Amino acid sequence: MERLTEAQKQLYEWLAEYIRGHQHSPSIRQMMQAMNLKSPAPIQSRLEHLRNKGYIEWSEGKARTIRVLQGLKQGVPILGTIAAGGLIEPFTEAVENIDFAHLSLPPQTYALRVTGDSMIEDSIVEGDLVFLRPVLEPDQLKNGTIVAARVDSIGTTLKRFYRLGDRITLKPANPKYDPIEVNAIQVQVQGSLVAIWRNYN
Repeated sequence: MERLTEAQKQLYEWLAEYIRGHQHSPSIRQMMQAMNLKSPAPIQSRLEHLRNKGYIEWSEGKARTIRVLQGLKQGVPILGTIAAGGLIEPFTEAVENIDFAHLSLPPQTYALRVTGDSMIEDSIVEGDLVFLRPVLEPDQLKNGTIVAARVDSIGTTLKRFYRLGDRITLKPANPKYDPIEVNAIQVQVQGSLVAIWRNYN
């Protein structure tokens, strides 16, 4: 299936979430507000692209009949691994997808597979999948939140986040590991924890 641009993907994911929650499609005005647009033209263009690429369909001449085609949301993307211990750089492209359509997960949720044991006291162990959502306002993040954070010149890790002034502490949940303490400008929070999935098979 043809890939979506970032703008098309954003609208598609919002549409899928809206229709799943409301059982009907939104108005063009609602889509404009959700996408922060002042004109209907970009929405109509994105909708045409989504239909042409096979992601949605609608009944001609009937308002609010958009349907998200089933089976096209190919699950939650797993973007590689994240270290709970050492540090590993995650991928940006999905290396596999896993279908969690039966779970209510926030839009843009992605997953990383855990390696290492630095979060075992938070019941996060090697092999678990952690589900994360993008953090739009890192300044509003509550201390103690479990995050995936990229630290300049070090890499990306899964830890509890604490901010005090312009200092960030990324704290493990295993006494074998030392906290990472750096200036806030050296840390990019890439996601906050939504859920953990473990396969016992």
